[in-house]
Amino acid sequence: MNLADLVAAILFAGVVAYALFGGADFGAGIWDLTAGSAEGGGALRARIDHSLGPVWEANHVWLIFVFVYLWTGFPHAFVAIMTTLVVPWAFVGLGIVLRGAAFAFRKFSATIGEARVFGAMFAVSSVVTPFFLGAIAGAVASGRVPAHGRGDHWTSWTGPTSLVGGVLAVVTTAFLAATFLAADAERAGDTGVARSIGARALGCGVVAGAVVLAGVLPLEHDAPELWDGLTGRAAALVVVSALAGLASLVLLARGRYAIARYAAVVAVGAVVIGWGVAQYPDLLAGELTIDDGAGARPTLWGLVLVFAVAALTVVPALVWLLALVDEGRLDGREAHQGEPHVN
Repeated sequence: MNLADLVAAILFAGVVAYALFGGADFGAGIWDLTAGSAEGGGALRARIDHSLGPVWEANHVWLIFVFVYLWTGFPHAFVAIMTTLVVPWAFVGLGIVLRGAAFAFRKFSATIGEARVFGAMFAVSSVVTPFFLGAIAGAVASGRVPAHGRGDHWTSWTGPTSLVGGVLAVVTTAFLAATFLAADAERAGDTGVARSIGARALGCGVVAGAVVLAGVLPLEHDAPELWDGLTGRAAALVVVSALAGLASLVLLARGRYAIARYAAVVAVGAVVIGWGVAQYPDLLAGELTIDDGAGARPTLWGLVLVFAVAALTVVPALVWLLALVDEGRLDGREAHQGEPHVN
């Protein structure tokens, strides 16, 4: 592995982390949208607030990480992606800002009506944002982002692979979040919420599998290089994802939520890694390779050094935070923040 490949691997590790942690974060907002009335969905919304409260800002650090490594390590790819896909990126940025603001302000709403407005903003943004992120990934994977960065602002992200990617992103984030929420509710002794959201996770997992199968049909013609990679060098990862997905569904059906979430992580993580392996050595499918798009060697070495320092300082702190959340040691601290302060 040369230096450019190493930096690309570090960059893609951030993509995988954001797909898992940020994905579960977005998915929780989707379930907030479908929780039901204020009375009927109150317990699930409270569980969502308690689960997201300690980590929702940390989850999106990975997106900043990816941006920084992309624009410094591979500036040509960054320019091409940002200029060609400016429209979906605008929706992503707007969705993230509105979602974060709504999640924070909802807790301190002066009236029920105000809380509902912020809740709707939070939930709708949680659907819109992952859809456009998936569409961006589909545009890159299908070769619709030219290396010169002057691709069509509309057709570049509205092809079949982008649409499948967008829908799959929404469904898989919902699946991840529901599985995590079921395990969290079970740990907290809230069996009613655990069973309810666990059943939704099971249904969502089935839908995700159906979307994957349906997405195979246009992929061979719309993104032939990705198709060749997925059926070639990344085939083992596709199989791992399928097996882990089936295992998670069986575990959810049996009410083994704590174990099911690990299988769900493997299923989603394997398919995202499979995308990277299938597209290698291209940064932009059919347009720009890792070596051709890499920045100056001193810059690449600087990125490796920064990653090494972060791996020794920031990553352990994030792992500790997630461990505390998993053990429920932050629930009590966040509980008073989870419900609107309505006069």
